[in-house]
Amino acid sequence: MDDAQTVEDQKLYYRERTPEYDSWWHREGRYDKGPEFGSAWRREADLVSSALADFGPTGRVLELAGGTGNWTRELAGRADTLTVIDQSEESLELNRRKIEAAGLAQNITYLPTDVFGYEPSAQFDVVFFSFWQSHVPDSRFEQFWAMVKRALAPGGRVFLLDNAHPTLGENIHRAPIDVHTRADATEQGDQIDLLDGTARRTLADGREFRIVKRYWRPEDYVARMADLGWQAEAHETEHFFFWATLQPV
Repeated sequence: MDDAQTVEDQKLYYRERTPEYDSWWHREGRYDKGPEFGSAWRREADLVSSALADFGPTGRVLELAGGTGNWTRELAGRADTLTVIDQSEESLELNRRKIEAAGLAQNITYLPTDVFGYEPSAQFDVVFFSFWQSHVPDSRFEQFWAMVKRALAPGGRVFLLDNAHPTLGENIHRAPIDVHTRADATEQGDQIDLLDGTARRTLADGREFRIVKRYWRPEDYVARMADLGWQAEAHETEHFFFWATLQPV
């Protein structure tokens, strides 16, 4: 994998995907895979939301790769201050509109910044990110987590969520495929490469992009983070979601 080119393609993909991202999250349109899938997706998303509430993202909170704001809303209702960064100004604009419509825009700062180039100028009690860890290539993994550690105030904590390993979806999909794959995908449609840590994604207009997509099992993730000096607890829902809480040792 050419990390530099793949990361650049990934940035462009998520900027261009902004108008359809929420259709994926809500399992609508071309991402609607039927009532069984949709019901399980929503049920498991609620489980992760409850885990975040139990974690308590309070105080000064930093959201990395905030995207279109589906999780920003949950943070904004609990944080004293919230800083949201994302490299896509298009996504941040949609994020901002959602938060304003919900009446939660107080004490939120938006920064159009590439996560890989971000250097925190303040420290935070909580760092949160959703569907981002899987987009960090191995060559940037340690550098990314060093930045997160610099962003944390003493006693600070991290909560992250992401896609579970795709083989967990077998009971619903009947095949180990990426939950981002569109419902009408064929062998020529969206594809993942578990060995290479990449995925090919297709937008509604047919354009294709190659992005980083590296899945984690809880036990592997806990061990990897221990090597970097983090205490982690990691979990999976039945089919779709991976989440973890971390603190520096």
